[in-house]
Amino acid sequence: MANTKLPAILIAAAVLSASAQAQVIFTNATSQFPASNTGFTENVDFGDVDGDGDFDAVLAEGGDAGDDQNNIWINRGNEPGGTIGWFVDRTSTQFPAVLDQSRDIEFVDFDMDGDLDIYVSNTSQISNQSNRWWVNMGGAQGGTQGFYVDQSSTRWVGLGQSGSSIAPSQVLAGTGFIDFSCDCDFGDLDNDGDSDLVHSSYGGAFGGNVPTRLFLNNGTGFFTEFNPSGFQLGGQQINNGNPGIWAQGTQSANTTNATGANCDIASSALDIDVGDIDGDFDLDILHGARQEQPRLFKNLLETGSLAFRDVTGASFPANYSNGNGHYEQEMGDCDNDGDIDIYGLNWQASTGFNDITLRNDGAGTYSNLQVLAGSSADDNEGDFLDYDNDGDLDIYVANFSGQDKLYRNDFTGTGNFSHTNMPTLMPSASRTALDADCSDLDQDGDTDVMVSNDGDQAEYYFINTLNTPDTFAPYIPKLEQAPNRNAGLPPTVVRAHVYDNAAYYVTWYHNVQLEYRVVPAAFQSVAMVSSEGQVFRGKIPGALAGTIEYRVRATDRHGNVGVSATKSFVATGNCTPPVSYCTPGTTTNGCNATLSATGTPSATATSGFTLSVSNVEGQRQGLIFYSINGRNAAVWAIGNTSFLCVKAPTQRLPTLTSGGTNNSCTGSFSIDWQAWMATHPSALGQPLTTGQLFQAQCWFRDPPAPGTTNLSQGVEWQLCP
Repeated sequence: MANTKLPAILIAAAVLSASAQAQVIFTNATSQFPASNTGFTENVDFGDVDGDGDFDAVLAEGGDAGDDQNNIWINRGNEPGGTIGWFVDRTSTQFPAVLDQSRDIEFVDFDMDGDLDIYVSNTSQISNQSNRWWVNMGGAQGGTQGFYVDQSSTRWVGLGQSGSSIAPSQVLAGTGFIDFSCDCDFGDLDNDGDSDLVHSSYGGAFGGNVPTRLFLNNGTGFFTEFNPSGFQLGGQQINNGNPGIWAQGTQSANTTNATGANCDIASSALDIDVGDIDGDFDLDILHGARQEQPRLFKNLLETGSLAFRDVTGASFPANYSNGNGHYEQEMGDCDNDGDIDIYGLNWQASTGFNDITLRNDGAGTYSNLQVLAGSSADDNEGDFLDYDNDGDLDIYVANFSGQDKLYRNDFTGTGNFSHTNMPTLMPSASRTALDADCSDLDQDGDTDVMVSNDGDQAEYYFINTLNTPDTFAPYIPKLEQAPNRNAGLPPTVVRAHVYDNAAYYVTWYHNVQLEYRVVPAAFQSVAMVSSEGQVFRGKIPGALAGTIEYRVRATDRHGNVGVSATKSFVATGNCTPPVSYCTPGTTTNGCNATLSATGTPSATATSGFTLSVSNVEGQRQGLIFYSINGRNAAVWAIGNTSFLCVKAPTQRLPTLTSGGTNNSCTGSFSIDWQAWMATHPSALGQPLTTGQLFQAQCWFRDPPAPGTTNLSQGVEWQLCP
């Protein structure tokens, strides 16, 4: 059963006893880090790089201090002789030997092969350099998972060429283009099933005049700029009056126009976030700005094509941000109402570095601006966590020049949410912090914290000692309604919002399944893929026909399960005649065997659909075999003229003799496929389902021919009701 969360949140105040609330709940476990853990560390990110079930860490090094090598620390929890939550530095063996000025490092499976690749954001403050693509050598690469190779020279496509906004003078030989990038994010912007890139720039000397750019993934990890304007800059900077490149309208710094006439894509972004702010399942962009006001761009994909509009002026309340020093922001559902709220670090900076929260009204407009008490310090990054496991999002804040902070979410289940500073729960943490990431690193059920520090100072590793297990299930408040359709090859794509009491990058790794069925059959499931933000995407096979019910089941890393409401659509069966495809081989005597089908293939019939083969070599043994895995056209054997027209695995039918006259094309085979399936309930493709696709082919002996056998062409059919 799905966990509704809200009743439990009403007792949040009772989760911590009075004595516990007065105690420090994080223990500094830096001894569990590698012996050498200092550096000019800008960012830390978690992911299971080696597929062993625990979270490893990568660290971006260098920044303004100069070129340095980024680090990878492996969690030894599932290694032989290792201990969960203890880390070892494997940089020298598993990372490229690249020195650069890195500000951010992101995990993303950009080549869609099932393992975590890496994108590195670099700055050209000291020397010209580009962001980098590092490929995990597991998966499609066939190497060792968790070992990385720099492929920056091949992953960019068309930089500085026609259709690119990048001036040719800014393109670097072999590695990308000159830029000043502090944070980049990924998300499936165009809903095609892969991760696209939002590439931000803060401009030289934080000038805020170099545009953010979007790059679309071709499905295998090669990225081309999305520039519907076709405009190319003459140098680094974009000027007022230039086309907005990827956003509607013309560039106008600090514009409040929200009609699409103007946009501002060149503010000094130190942080970028993507998520569905307005509930239409498309990923929108929250665009940070260090000295200007942060901005919001709405994705207009639901109108039929990918487009973005600057809606900043219509989305935020008056004076939501001021001053200089807005280093970061986060999106998360702080009141468990199924939309993403905003935490803005230093967004109220004109009277001190005050942090704020903003509440989403569900349609992507924000109100209820609250200043976090005690936040007036030079904070650098905040991260959502549920440190007390009461089901809502608290905030850990990394401070650049003083004590880090912990804010408890006081939401009671109704009304507005708020956060309270909890200084007594924090250990001493007063280094030069640039980033903090939060997750259960020791797999004991509560959330731990890792903090990256600048100034050649050691990182922090704070282990949560509260030992309150996470019992809150993920929740799926929104599930996309699939339209009625005709059954056919294209799948039915549906998206869902998946939330939990954790930061978004933790929820990305949840086991999320799309369950579907043709009523009244049992539910089947297929894995959904994170589109990033709070959106997951799944595909229901398009060949199904009838009333299709579907729902989403999400399981977090602690085993808590949440299930969405069930929705349905109707797919009309497509009972078109079987289709012939592929090419038959030519036998010794010049025969080209022809496979045909008669009758109606049905999900319920027990006979009446017959597969027949004619023009076969006489007096030969042979059989018909079939598949449910699609068409193929692979060479059958060296020297043979036949093609394998179905994809493995296959199911063979009984061996038959062709009859006819030897050494002539008078042989034939025939079998009632429907009757055979009725007596073989465990055969490939069972149980039969309306709309299901099958492919078949005939194999027969031809001893004088090269390869000793030959094949017919292929036939494909779809099951009727």
